[in-house]
Amino acid sequence: MLKTLLPLLVISSFLFGCGGPTESPVQDADVTSEPTWRRVMESELDPIQRDQLRRAVAAQQEMAHTMMAELTSELESGGATGAIVVCRDLAPMIADAVSTEHGLAIGRTSQRLRNPSNTGPEWVSMVVDEGFDELATFAGPGGELGVTLPIRTAAPCLACHGPSDALDSEILTALAENYPDDRAVDFAEGDLRGWFWVEVPVETTISGG
Repeated sequence: MLKTLLPLLVISSFLFGCGGPTESPVQDADVTSEPTWRRVMESELDPIQRDQLRRAVAAQQEMAHTMMAELTSELESGGATGAIVVCRDLAPMIADAVSTEHGLAIGRTSQRLRNPSNTGPEWVSMVVDEGFDELATFAGPGGELGVTLPIRTAAPCLACHGPSDALDSEILTALAENYPDDRAVDFAEGDLRGWFWVEVPVETTISGG
């Protein structure tokens, strides 16, 4: 979870000399809180943030639709083992392409990761820790807007994310080879599997959208 950054504390110390004078304690420095991310309700968003939200949702939809098309094609032609490779190789490329096209950052994360590098920015940990099951928005210290959107387990996903004792042996082998620390199994259809996260910098917003 994204934790509020703790103020830096200057700890006063005393230096004792053998038989010599004791220095005066160093006074605590002024404590100031660094700006950080905070959750904002959708109803509280200002016009700029609403535009950022619109852009975030558009990017998420494009990434989701592109990934689903690739996965569906691979499931039909190469089976579930091929879909694992799509997630491993194509998903990061799709995220990069969508990020570039929309001028933002986008990715996926979960409480039970398959790819341990999919942790997302620090602010996303607030969502992961709390397990939000609906769209959530966060205001950044520099005018950024962070958005998370839940990912539900669809029926086709169960071939690779379903009950571990029901997965095909080839799937288990492919998962062990590609994701030795995999935790993204034992889901049922409709379960919250994770989140898309999107971070929209303020300078990329478009007024009147």
